This record gives sequence, C-alpha cells and structure tokens, in this order.
Amino acid sequence: MERKALIDRIQGVFMIRRYTVALMQMDTQNDKGKNLETACAWIDEAAAKGAKLICFPEVMNLIGKNIGEGGGREEIPGYTTERLCAKAKEHGVYIHGGSITQALPGEKRSANTSVLISPEGKILATYSKLHMFDITLADGTPYRESDRVKPGDSIVTVETELGIFGMSICYDVRFPEIYRLMALRGGAGYLCSSELYDADGKGSLGGSSAGAAIENGCYIVAPGQIGQKPAYAAYGNSLVADPWGTVIARSKDAPGITYAEIDLDYLEKIRKQIPSLENRRSDLYEVSEKK
Repeated sequence: MERKALIDRIQGVFMIRRYTVALMQMDTQNDKGKNLETACAWIDEAAAKGAKLICFPEVMNLIGKNIGEGGGREEIPGYTTERLCAKAKEHGVYIHGGSITQALPGEKRSANTSVLISPEGKILATYSKLHMFDITLADGTPYRESDRVKPGDSIVTVETELGIFGMSICYDVRFPEIYRLMALRGGAGYLCSSELYDADGKGSLGGSSAGAAIENGCYIVAPGQIGQKPAYAAYGNSLVADPWGTVIARSKDAPGITYAEIDLDYLEKIRKQIPSLENRRSDLYEVSEKK
C-alpha cells in the first residue's frame, strides 16, 4: 500500500489525537522483584495522572545477577511481561516495556527485546534490538555486544489508536535508515528505550533522538536508565522530542516519571509545512518502502 493511502486509512482509525505519555527513568539494579515493584507503582501513578502511553527504558527489569525473584533471562510472555500486561489491563493504558533480556530456545545468546502492550493487556508487538555495539575502546580493548546478544532481524512498526509507532533500542538511534523506513510506513512516533549514554555523561544520544524526530517529522519518546550499575554509570537524559526536533520534555537527573503531550494534529501540521518525506529524491537513491 502506498504511504499516503496507508496514512489516510490509519487517520480514520485514530480515536485519540492528543494524549499524555509518561517516561519512566529507572535506576534498575540486581533485584528483579524490587525493580518491578517500582515499575508497577509508577504505572499506577502515571495512569492516575492520565497517561495513555507509559514507556520504560532498556533492561528495565534487571541489571546484574538477580538476587530476587523472577530469575534471569526470560521467555516472552513470561514473568515480567505478564506483570506489565496485567497493569496495562488494570488501567486501560498502553505500555512500552522498555526491553528485557529474552531467553532464546537453543541459543547461548539472548535477545534484547522490547514489547508494546495494549490496554487490553495483550502483547501487540515485540522488537529485538537490531544493531550491536561492537567497538574497540580507546585503550584497544574490544567490546562486542554480539558475543552475548543475538541481533533481531526485522524493523517493527505497530498500528494503535494513538498512532503508528516504530520501535527501537538505544544504539539503534545511530542508524537513521531504520527511522526513515518506519516513517515511510506511516510512523507518527518512535519509542526508543535506552540504557547507556556516552562516557562523559553528556548524553549525545539525545541529539541523535532529536535528529531522528526532525528528519522524519515524528515524535520520539526516549526513556533511559540512570545511576551507577555494576560495570558503568548511566546518565538518564530521558526525553521527548517533537516533529520540529524540539525537546519538549526532559527528565531530571534522578529516577522518576516525566510527562509530555503528544499532539497528532500538530504532527500533521508540521508534515504539511515541511513535506520532506514527499520531497525525497528516490530517483537518486534507493530506500525500500516495503514491510
């Protein structure tokens, strides 16, 4: 289906044109049960304040070797997703479950996987991080995320009454191709959970997030981790950027909830003013628009 026809069809389905999103900036540690108690309490709080979409950061349920209940790697559905599904149904909200370490049958490696849950408590979509952080540090030490995490194999967008969302995780934001492809599928917003910002704490991924928003005329919702972890420090900087690339909400330097308003009428206005997706020179470069 052509992009315009798809958008026209989806616009007819939208029931909620303006709504509140809640970003959960977590200091996840090595007690899964305790982490999820915090997450569930925050869901209660955000839902009570009218949030329709509640978003968590990468590895929201566990960082380190678990000393509490719930084990380590999980299948989906499983311990964490079932609790999030129950909360989504209880409050009638969408929950973007950040990501969890997913157990893969027959695989030594895990997947870094995110879920989007409906207000009925059903998993609408799953997405596994595509891009692995395989680098050589300044001192020559290699770091290969792909040694322990199996990359996903598909770009994921999902239709909801809040809009079409594209899903991504942390390092993915460095790869603009996937955000353009999601926009060409009619994406109105990107859900990008993150865990780690650059080593000096400046949070340069925030700039990449805002860039993805303005380049594609979309909102980007990017909740992150904060606090000292077993092997590194996470710097938070959770944010929401609008289709102009303007950061309209940014978290404080502490765990907690940050709220922002998503306005789909404003998004359409910006796309009409700056029709960059229509002005692409696809005769000069190839970008697949197929799912």
